[in-house]
Amino acid sequence: MAAPPVVLAHGFAGSGRLTWGEAGWLELLADEGRAATAVDLLGHGDAPKPHEPEAYGALADHLAGLLPDEAVDGIGFSLGAATLLQVAMVAPRRFRRLVLAGIGDDLFAPPDAEPVAALIEAGGDLPESPFVRHLVDLASAPGTDREAFAACLRRPRAPLDEVSLAAVDVPILVVLGDRDHVGPADRLVAALPDARLEVLRGVDHARTPGAMGFLDVALRFIAA
Repeated sequence: MAAPPVVLAHGFAGSGRLTWGEAGWLELLADEGRAATAVDLLGHGDAPKPHEPEAYGALADHLAGLLPDEAVDGIGFSLGAATLLQVAMVAPRRFRRLVLAGIGDDLFAPPDAEPVAALIEAGGDLPESPFVRHLVDLASAPGTDREAFAACLRRPRAPLDEVSLAAVDVPILVVLGDRDHVGPADRLVAALPDARLEVLRGVDHARTPGAMGFLDVALRFIAA
């Protein structure tokens, strides 16, 4: 039986091309004989870019609409991983396996995104946080739609809970750099019925998509 397609979902202010294409994921998956699609989340890449925060409450619905009818292997980073998980909480049978990178226990109590949204929208002095600086730099690059990114950050968000996660009964690999600010991921992994954690040594949030350790463990997991 042929392996299912692979769908890759990028992080905030990324795109299918920037996050996965330029890091070589699509070529490596093709070498493995896997059909792969790197999608653009709402507000990113070639997807529609509404400027109303409420529109981004439909991030998961938009992503679900991009999935084929058959079950897929999903690989997501940061916002993409969280959005894949949202889809799986409602419709776990859309997936055979999931690799979720750059998310952790902060999903149970999402941090206030308003300061970052304001910096992207209006500028100002950047804080010391390397992660915030990274987000602002990505979202402020030439040709980007700052209003769409700010609206995405201001989207309505509900914290995760164990009851909803218990419905996601597909095999899941959570991948987290040991220098990633979103960690730990112990509560998240414990709440998922069939999940394990892979820690990437010496890797922070921003460098996760291009980390060879991430590529290696993800490809081995979806090959099972």
